[in-house]
Amino acid sequence: MKVLANDGVSQSGIDALEKAGFEVSTTTVAQEQLQNYINDNDITVLLVRSATTVRKDIIDNCPNLKIIGRGGVGMDNIDVAYAREKGLHVINTPAASSGSVAELVFAHLYGSVRFLHDSNRNMPLEGESKFKNLKKAYAGGVELRGKTLGIIGIGRIGQATAKIALGVGMKVIVFDPFIENVDITLDFYDGQNITFPIKTVSKEEVLKNADFITLHVPAQKEYVIGKPEFELMKEGSGIINAARGGVIDEVALVDALESKKLAFAGLDTFESEPTPAIKILMQNKISLTPHIGAATAEAQDRIGEELADQIISILK
Repeated sequence: MKVLANDGVSQSGIDALEKAGFEVSTTTVAQEQLQNYINDNDITVLLVRSATTVRKDIIDNCPNLKIIGRGGVGMDNIDVAYAREKGLHVINTPAASSGSVAELVFAHLYGSVRFLHDSNRNMPLEGESKFKNLKKAYAGGVELRGKTLGIIGIGRIGQATAKIALGVGMKVIVFDPFIENVDITLDFYDGQNITFPIKTVSKEEVLKNADFITLHVPAQKEYVIGKPEFELMKEGSGIINAARGGVIDEVALVDALESKKLAFAGLDTFESEPTPAIKILMQNKISLTPHIGAATAEAQDRIGEELADQIISILK
């Protein structure tokens, strides 16, 4: 049986699949050629990340396809319900990248409160001639310890983010429409652990009281954070989106930054991805990464191995 990992898969995942007798291809096939490639090469398993979409046309016209796998959490690029209705297995790896995304959230937070995103743009240009000016410009940083982190969405990634925040010494407040209580357990290197029980509160309470807000929600039909929500947030607060593009109104975000309502934003996902708006890319108060939340070697190994385990379990 043949597996096409159209957006790539880790070598550990390939090794596990090949050991079980699968033939694995990591050829990247253009979206418009994907249907023909699957049929011409008798592909049984299609693995994707966020770049490839699997819609009804592929599901209806690729009769040999038995499994669609998403390396990661969100499956908004797959017609999941329709595929399952047609008898296909749809799998993903919801836990594999939680820690990696959480660490990226804090990379954006730490970088933003110390102006690293802007300093790294300007030091190569003006560091030699305007060192003292830049030193003064970036001298008003703040510490995360003792601040309040508001988490919107306390699923696996939200919980992983909460663990780092608590370890840093932050207060954590949480909104999630589907969860009332959650226990966050911090495991330390020497086997000790401590559990923090957290009761979720209203979205309004999070917006009003958090120094920084991070989003961990699936794709939505409407904005989770738009102009009304920005108006509720603290003056000089910051926001991070490493979840999905389109959950923040980016026009309202730029307005909030330009009016100094917000001090900064960190974006790993974008409303018009993969071609982010130029106003977002050029805004010097935004820390930018190109959707790399799960892009660590460790996370990719976990993703590949978990996908392999599920495929082998289903087909072997």
